[in-house]
Amino acid sequence: IKTPKSLSACSVEGAMHAAEQIGYPVMMRSGFSLGGLGSGKVETPQELAVKAKEALSGSPQILIEEYLVGWKEIEYEIVRDAFDNIVTICNMENMDPMGIHTGESIVVAPSQTLTNREYHFLRSVAIQAARHFQIVGECNIQYALNPQNGDYRVIEMNARLSRSSALASKATGYPLAFVAAKLALGYRLSDIKNSVTQKTCAFFEPALDYVVVKIPRWDIHKLRSAGRKIGTEMKSVGEVMAIGRTFPEALQKAVCMLSIGASCLVDYPYRVDDPKKEIQVATDRRLFALYQFFREGGTVVEAQQMSYIDPWFLHHLQEISQVEKQIQKDPMTTPLLKAAKQIGFSDKALAKLTNSDPFKVRKDRIERGVVPFVKQIDTLAGEFDATTNYLYLTYHGVCHDVRRSDSSPVIVLGSGPYCIGSSVEFDWCAVNMSRTLRKLKVPTIIINSNPETVSTDYDESDRLYFEALSQERVMDIADFESPKGIVLSVGGQVANNLAVPLHEGGYPLLGTSAASIDRAENREKFSSLLHNLGVDQPKWQSVTSLEKAKKFARAVGYPLLIRPSYVLSGSAMNVVSSEQELARYLKEASIVSPDHPVVISQFIVDAKELEVDGVAKEGQIVIEALTEHIENAGVHSGDATIVLPPQRLYLETIRRTKKITREIVKALCITGPFNIQFIAKNNSIQVIECNARASRSFPFVSKVTHHNFIEIATQVLMGKYEGGFFETLELDYVGVKTPQFSYQRLKGADPVAHVEMASTGEVACLGNDLLEAFFTSWLATEQSIPGKRILVSIGGDKKGKFLEVLRQLEEKGWELYSTEGTHDFLSRNGVASICVYKPSERMEPNVATLISQRNIDVIVNIPRSLGTNTQTDGFMLRRLCIDHHIPLITNLQISQIFLQCLSERFPDQVLVKSWQEHVQTKGKQ
Repeated sequence: IKTPKSLSACSVEGAMHAAEQIGYPVMMRSGFSLGGLGSGKVETPQELAVKAKEALSGSPQILIEEYLVGWKEIEYEIVRDAFDNIVTICNMENMDPMGIHTGESIVVAPSQTLTNREYHFLRSVAIQAARHFQIVGECNIQYALNPQNGDYRVIEMNARLSRSSALASKATGYPLAFVAAKLALGYRLSDIKNSVTQKTCAFFEPALDYVVVKIPRWDIHKLRSAGRKIGTEMKSVGEVMAIGRTFPEALQKAVCMLSIGASCLVDYPYRVDDPKKEIQVATDRRLFALYQFFREGGTVVEAQQMSYIDPWFLHHLQEISQVEKQIQKDPMTTPLLKAAKQIGFSDKALAKLTNSDPFKVRKDRIERGVVPFVKQIDTLAGEFDATTNYLYLTYHGVCHDVRRSDSSPVIVLGSGPYCIGSSVEFDWCAVNMSRTLRKLKVPTIIINSNPETVSTDYDESDRLYFEALSQERVMDIADFESPKGIVLSVGGQVANNLAVPLHEGGYPLLGTSAASIDRAENREKFSSLLHNLGVDQPKWQSVTSLEKAKKFARAVGYPLLIRPSYVLSGSAMNVVSSEQELARYLKEASIVSPDHPVVISQFIVDAKELEVDGVAKEGQIVIEALTEHIENAGVHSGDATIVLPPQRLYLETIRRTKKITREIVKALCITGPFNIQFIAKNNSIQVIECNARASRSFPFVSKVTHHNFIEIATQVLMGKYEGGFFETLELDYVGVKTPQFSYQRLKGADPVAHVEMASTGEVACLGNDLLEAFFTSWLATEQSIPGKRILVSIGGDKKGKFLEVLRQLEEKGWELYSTEGTHDFLSRNGVASICVYKPSERMEPNVATLISQRNIDVIVNIPRSLGTNTQTDGFMLRRLCIDHHIPLITNLQISQIFLQCLSERFPDQVLVKSWQEHVQTKGKQ
């Protein structure tokens, strides 16, 4: 079996020698890493020296391999039992060629461009490899295939379930993890029943009468100064999966599912400045650059030469652009309308192309009989009758595969793709609601489009629609199913944004009314509500012009906060400190949310931030939990370190916060989950915002308090809540939730938290007190401190806040390093430290050298200001730290509590884990 030429190295010198033997360009990969971390194409010895040094700081081994540019990337999922029965479950083809990680690629299942000979040859190689390694359970095998001559290489083999396995399971309906578990226990494939058909066994290869397309979801634009280029190192934070009868239909459905403002390719709201450049050097916008290229008259031959993408895919993209031109030119006849829908055009896109309204397009389409049909995924292409509840919609059909539900079901909307701001927390909410509804004997339908979620397991609901959470598609499903009600409050912002259009369309909503949701979401309406209630809030104004904004700024002074309406995770939210910044960021805000007003408000400096998560019934609170942020206001709540129960709040602050919460909940007549955010300064409480839905902290407060907030909310929504008392404040332990960031993968991003969310995950731990819970959760983000050498670089007038704790650390034997200004301050106050030069000063001892040689164990760097300049010494220090896998803390309040943990509470044996021991353990694994 052919594999790429590959040599391993444990040093920079070894890597250089290996690259010389193989010949540049080479592929460099980190051993024992996930998602291509530390990998990439390397073209020169100088580039290799830098990248190898960075990679070896986080992994004991690197691999230098031949670079297979332009080859196709193919994957097979294999299942084998201990008795050597073996089947291939799914083969998948990356639309993007080699050089882009499979997690970053658009993936199609089953493969579309392989010849029959190629398909069966690669299948036989996969079976041979699985037998050789005596796989019991499931494995994934990835190939590079030369499109010119059929030559191949096995790139890698994962003898475990992978992210591709999750996609393959959802694409085929074959439950890979379930079957693998049975096989590990000793079952034969022929002993396990196919849970979809309930007739056949698991010893069969699924046949698909549909096409599945996966598109990754990136959020690179949310990280200031991060590069948009994609490659062998995975940067995507989520993905969507669409099912259709043709590739164009599935592809355009997947674009709609991404929740990036595009209902299909035609409807992408941004223009790519240089499409050819982004086709040649792939970015997160490459698909849209390709479509724009064809729209502007580009040819398939040119696109193929620039991208190495198979012409089969490119022809389909070109065909979509030709249909778009036909719609703009010709009358909208019924055959043309049907053709447009079959190729994946949304009602919104058709309205845009014909200068109409989406509701009118929908009404006209239904009157003409152009409607989608409900189809089943049965894993056997209709060869056997199936009882599956796993459904999708297509315009390529003449009849439905299922009848509408007999009893009025409840539709629960999921949250779509994982992205910065909306992750598994919302899926936890949707699944808990579905499970509670089924306990209450209420028929349940889930709509979601994310193959990574539990909610898209077909046994979690009575019916699963693997579909977009768009206005058009939710209405299509509701028209077919005639639901008792639709639940929006557990699907995050994606679902909540549908409240007004669904209400106007006459669809029944369960919980808080659409009018109340709109009053909470629209910044101007909500601020007016607070004013009427006499509840304090930062000074604000809705602005429609830069002049109006400047006038407000002159009246209240800088800094100011810019806040668009109807957005999640603070998208386009910014703190501005000058007129120039105000002009630039107002433009960004209008791009993100052009249909809703932009509100600018006074930014309160040095204020604490609090949140209340709760459930209400007709404006009366049923249960609530008050949490406190460790960071001061100015860090987005999704990036903040959160404490429950609060540890550093006055009783009066808690009492007044609860009183204001009751007033707001009553005024909005909330029924179901809600979240309200506050800032507190000098015992003055001000309200920031209210969400009439579940928030991302619902799983955290539910797990810490032992009260399932979503189960209670479901009982309230269904009129089954019977009352009770819930203690959420007087707990004899403390829970701390800590964010997890992906700065190592996002080259060029400044690792400093601010008002726009950047974290991609979170952990939480419990402790007897705040310090124990905080430090345990910090360690749980996969960070460790291998020694007692700490570098401190503190900007501005904040140095005095660290004097005493640094004095204690010095007395306890910690070796302190500091940059010039911090060193002078510490010396004047009797604290010894070693002065080091900044990266730009080019003298030794230099920060850059200490970091690259790993002579520093942890770094505290408090920036002077939250600027976007990537040329500063502070930015260079932070990036060096991230790229060399050294723990970094950049927030004032977090630094204070972190250093307090080091100096007061934790003995050396708890803290210090030797780097050598860490590397040896990882090497053995």
